[in-house]
Amino acid sequence: MSASITRLNANQADFEQRLSQLLAWDSVSDDSVVGVVNDVIAAIKARGDEALLEYTNRFDRMSAKSMTELVMDKAQIKQSLTMISAAERTALETAANRIRSYHQHQKQDSWSYQEADGTVLGQQITALEKVGVYVPGGKAAYPSTVLMDVIPAKVAGVEEIVMTSPTPDGEINHIVLAAAAIAGVDKVITVGGAQAVAALAYGTETIPQVDKIVGPGNIFVATAKRQVFGQVGLDMIAGPSEILVICDGQTDPDWIAMDLFSQAEHDENAQSILVCPDAAFIDKVEASIKKLLPTLEREAIATASLYNRGALIQVSDIEQAIAVCNRIAPEHLELSVEDPEALLPQIKHAGAIFMGRYTSEALGDYCAGPNHVLPTSGTVRFSSPLGVYDFQKRSSIIHCSAEGASELGKVASVLARGESLTAHARSAEYRIKK
Repeated sequence: MSASITRLNANQADFEQRLSQLLAWDSVSDDSVVGVVNDVIAAIKARGDEALLEYTNRFDRMSAKSMTELVMDKAQIKQSLTMISAAERTALETAANRIRSYHQHQKQDSWSYQEADGTVLGQQITALEKVGVYVPGGKAAYPSTVLMDVIPAKVAGVEEIVMTSPTPDGEINHIVLAAAAIAGVDKVITVGGAQAVAALAYGTETIPQVDKIVGPGNIFVATAKRQVFGQVGLDMIAGPSEILVICDGQTDPDWIAMDLFSQAEHDENAQSILVCPDAAFIDKVEASIKKLLPTLEREAIATASLYNRGALIQVSDIEQAIAVCNRIAPEHLELSVEDPEALLPQIKHAGAIFMGRYTSEALGDYCAGPNHVLPTSGTVRFSSPLGVYDFQKRSSIIHCSAEGASELGKVASVLARGESLTAHARSAEYRIKK
């Protein structure tokens, strides 16, 4: 590990090369992980609950005799609300209400229009029927992610939401279950790993086959999601958390340091980057980093993240800072400047944009309202945050009048015969008025 966070200058000749090295992230599993996951998936497909129970007892150190011991219905989930503090419950409910309110604005409705000849064209919006939500267990449990994954699905109108979450050594995380109760999860099965993903994808006697799987997990979970894609839909294959802060040098350097820590403390591979035109301010932020790191509970993790994958990047001006930002395409972007609105139209790639000095990324993680499930590793160039639209499907509606079918048939006939698809042509021609 290097002794300090990497310093880069965007005007140095080797900047692009060094930046590319810093950003490089290979999330592809090695052959051994893929082999294990494929074996697990095959066993779940072949033996269903029997294999699921075996894997759960082995990997989570459980001693369940049947799957019924691992299933929680709505009443059991709700009991966890009594197992958390009043402050925790209030915080969860406040966050849930804000998340629900925001996502209500994303809901799409069916639409149609009628042409002069009576032909009706449109789009029908329907919700997915069943969704599986994977939630890590043990120490890596995040009730905020439960809210972010489940509430948009409920707003979309999903009929059934099944949550899988392992309970290693039988340890139940009540705040996670409380979040599930508040968000509206229908059933919780206390299983995890690649076996849970396979069960959701293919179905077992206990776990229904779902249409889509959402939620984070370790390398085995991520690999299993990749392997079952196509059998079910996925939210994304997420890489490590990222934050990029563009600062004009006028924000309290302690604030900036702590904002960088907010991602660095997630795991050693998380990435925190400051881009600023003020060299003296960058020095101050580096001093704040060294001063405040020892105060963190997860100091070792944050230190490894910052010193191995973090960076302080000096640029000539804010315009160059935006260019660097668009090159990196970060998951989280803080515009810690006097007039963030002026910069917004120039931002091409960012999962979530936090405007101004007072809007810390942490607010978005928990309770601002927008979803915190965001594209990582530069994939924000072509993808978006998780939202209601991820749980809705669109069906095209075509209802031709006799006159419309006749006129469209003439066009379709010419194009179909040009493609040597005679049946297509004749099917359309049957409806042409003589």
